[in-house]
Formats: sequence, C-alpha cells, structure tokens
Amino acid sequence: MKNLLTALLLPLLFASCGVLKPVEDTSVHYLLDPVVPQRKVTGGSPSVAIAPPALPSYLDRQQLVTRTSNGELEMNTYHLWAESLDAGIARVTSQNLSRLENSLNIQPVKNFVTLEYQTLLELRVSRFEPDASGNVVLDATWKLQPVNGPVASTRSFTTVVPIPGPPAAATAPQNARIAAMNEALGRLAREISKSL
Repeated sequence: MKNLLTALLLPLLFASCGVLKPVEDTSVHYLLDPVVPQRKVTGGSPSVAIAPPALPSYLDRQQLVTRTSNGELEMNTYHLWAESLDAGIARVTSQNLSRLENSLNIQPVKNFVTLEYQTLLELRVSRFEPDASGNVVLDATWKLQPVNGPVASTRSFTTVVPIPGPPAAATAPQNARIAAMNEALGRLAREISKSL
C-alpha cells in the first residue's frame, strides 16, 4: 500500500517542484512557393504530369539541410519543411509551369485521376541546398517523356542563386534561404518551359 501511495504522489511532487513543465515547441515550418507571377490561367494545353522528383537521401528528410565546408551537412532541428521536399518541388514546379504555359493541366501526377496527361516530367535532383559561400545550388536532370512516344533525352540543369544577407549560409535568415530556393525552382521551370 505504501508503494502504491508513493507511485501516486510522486508525479504530483515533481509537478509542484516545477520538474515536469510543458516544453514549448519552437520549431518553424516552411513551404516552397512559386515565383512566376500569378495570373488567371484558362488554357488546357499542354497536359503535363509532374512526377515526384527523385532526391538524394540526405535531402529526403523534414529538416532543412545546409552544406558547409569540407562536405559537412548541417541538419536544422528547429527549421522544418511543412511538407515533404519532393512534394513541394513537384507542387511549385507545376504552379510555375502552369502560369508560364497558361495551362490548367500541368499538375503533380497524383492530382490526375486517370492517364489524362500527354507528357510526364521526370526530375532527378542531385543537389538543392545552400553551400558554405551563401548560395543555393540546384543541380538536377529532367526530361519531358511523352506518354505515347519514344524515350525522351535527359537534360541537365544547374543554377546558383545568392542568398541575400550575410555571406555564410549558416547565418542567413531562413526566409532568405527559402526565397533563393524558390528562385532556383523558377529558373528550372523557365528552362523546362522552352521545351513545351
């Protein structure tokens, strides 16, 4: 009986001493956004599905990743993606391309109920993070694969976008970093748009 009483009173003792205080969640969640200016999209062509991009395993995580000198990676515990990075890239790429091409039928592949698209955009991202010099580097390959047709050729794309603010990426404000990532995806969409 004495052990039962101790077990019941021990949590109350800890709570009254301030040992069991609630922990405040200080994490911040981020989303990528399109940079192509919003406009009324009314067309239906071209019809392109955006496949989920292939990402290297070090980017396929909730934490924002920064590459420092000597190939070291920093995973930020408190700055997190609000959606998976591959889903964010597909969503933003579809929005950028839809606005550039005036087509309502450029969507992530999961948004199509049936095989209603003519072309599948395949993306393979090999790098998409800030580097030690304060630039966001996007290095990727892509191809526009017709649903009915021969295998399309793969094209490479690399862009470097300076992050405004302090020169070291680790000290740059996260919103400036996200803006640079958005710009990199906008540049990719403009390049892909030339082939549609």
